[in-house]
Amino acid sequence: MRSFRIGSLFGIPIKLDLTFLLVLPLFAYLIGAQIEAVARILNNGLAAGIDVGAITGGPLPWLLGLAAAIGLFVGVVLHELGHSLTARRYGFPIESITLWLFGGIAAFSEMPEDWRQELNIAVAGPIVSILVGVGSYALFVVTPESLDGARFVLGYLAVLNVALAFFNMLPAFPMDGGRVLRALLARSQPYAQATQQAASIGKLFAVLMGLFGLFSGNILLIGVAFFIYIAASSEAQQVTMKAAFQDVTVGDIMTPADDLHTVEPETTVAELIRRMFTERHTGYPVVDTNAFEGERLIGLVTLTDAREIEPVERDAYTVEDVMTTELKTIGPDSDAMTAIDRMREHDIGRLLVVDDDDLVGLISRTDVMTAFDIVQQSGAVAPSSRPRTAD
Repeated sequence: MRSFRIGSLFGIPIKLDLTFLLVLPLFAYLIGAQIEAVARILNNGLAAGIDVGAITGGPLPWLLGLAAAIGLFVGVVLHELGHSLTARRYGFPIESITLWLFGGIAAFSEMPEDWRQELNIAVAGPIVSILVGVGSYALFVVTPESLDGARFVLGYLAVLNVALAFFNMLPAFPMDGGRVLRALLARSQPYAQATQQAASIGKLFAVLMGLFGLFSGNILLIGVAFFIYIAASSEAQQVTMKAAFQDVTVGDIMTPADDLHTVEPETTVAELIRRMFTERHTGYPVVDTNAFEGERLIGLVTLTDAREIEPVERDAYTVEDVMTTELKTIGPDSDAMTAIDRMREHDIGRLLVVDDDDLVGLISRTDVMTAFDIVQQSGAVAPSSRPRTAD
């Protein structure tokens, strides 16, 4: 997500995603457009005594809608703070809290695998939402009846925060209720297996939620269902990979240096592309060889780099002109999940494996997925099974 920081709470950065700038005015419009119907519901349910006519004239509905929308997202931040502060109490650093299209996300640097910790972290958010709802209701009660607009906003926030707390407790992983479900399942089975089961239930709920949104014409609900389905699949895969690679190092699954295809800096871009086509590789370490120092790693060149040169000019440019010198490296003793996370973080397809400044291998996404298949099918990565692709 593309986001920018607006401040911090308890040392945790608070960010706004660009999609939030779209959804805030949308929510303000929707609340303002339904203000009369909502006010009548509050009058019937909370005996609010709101004069509907006093809040439906001129620009007031839209101003009240904006105030309610801002209050709603303040509640979302407090909800995520509930998760974050509880997680931090267990020693898990929190990278940020981000408001975006579908609410808020607390970015954990690491997820707890102890079921008690996850249970407490998961329920903390809905508890805070209920407390925010109760607090809003208390302010609603003490607000004079002559302040119809303020009573509308506070009554609306009281009801909606409690409703959101219960909605979040649906067992639709990775929502809060789904995380509670995983925590309970993890009491009696491995964490990865509990995640798979919780994710399957979450995807089922996502499908049902999407169908309900489709038949009721609720586009936002369809979007939430789509997000839940994708997020459940993604986290389940990540947890499964982490379990599979628990005792696997980069050195176990990398392509060793002896099996690597390398290029020299004076190789032309035209020759590089011919080699890529022939050898079916899209990335090469660039090695400079001289009589005194031997082979020295100086860069990495990829198909993306080569494509920046126009075809008619490729004979005039060399690998040295287009290669990347800011190398992303990793040690052979690092665990495989560290390599996966680093490739995701930098959005790259390969990492050079370096030991004491010497190139000892290369690990790519192809290596990782091949190894993952081997682990799933055989339960181990044997040295003889190491993948030999450098793509």
